[in-house]
Amino acid sequence: MRKEIKYTIWLVIIVFVGYNSVYFRKLSELKATEKTFNAPAYAQDLLSNKLPPVTEKAITLDELITQLKVSPTNTFAENGHVLSIGSTKFFMVKGTGTITDIDDSDVKLLTVGQNELQIATEFVFGNAIRDASGLVNLNDFTNTIDLSNISSEINKIIRAKVIPPFKSAAKKGDKVEFTGAIELNQAHLNLNDIEMLPVSLKIIP
Repeated sequence: MRKEIKYTIWLVIIVFVGYNSVYFRKLSELKATEKTFNAPAYAQDLLSNKLPPVTEKAITLDELITQLKVSPTNTFAENGHVLSIGSTKFFMVKGTGTITDIDDSDVKLLTVGQNELQIATEFVFGNAIRDASGLVNLNDFTNTIDLSNISSEINKIIRAKVIPPFKSAAKKGDKVEFTGAIELNQAHLNLNDIEMLPVSLKIIP
């Protein structure tokens, strides 16, 4: 009898503790309290408000190439950006050049410093602009999906608003003022085949 009473008391305690430890909420309530990351708004704010001061102070492509030839290690450390660890870094650059060729996927320039540059006009993908900006901190995000969405939205804006008006007006011999992001690998540095994802493109007199 005493054993039954003892077991009953323990059962009551377990049920009581279990009841107060577990609770249920409607899925709609949980969704209402979740804060959804707005990647399109973040990307637009970065391009419109936060990035212009960065591109204004960016190193020219010609100067970057000169410095890389002299001191690649220091140049990568001082001018390159990346969110992860590795030998590949991204650089925000600016400059002017003359169009030497135009095809379906890019526009080729010869800069004032006589360096060749390919401006991507068809395949604008990847994290170059996001990372080269130096404005996105990995620790500010809880998942990689949000980070990937930032790059996707940035590239989408560039493909929709920057490239079409430039491509429709550009022709061989035009002088172009540009800003954009390039990707370089310090372990396999190739300065003869540089491709840039554009941030701004302007045909100048």
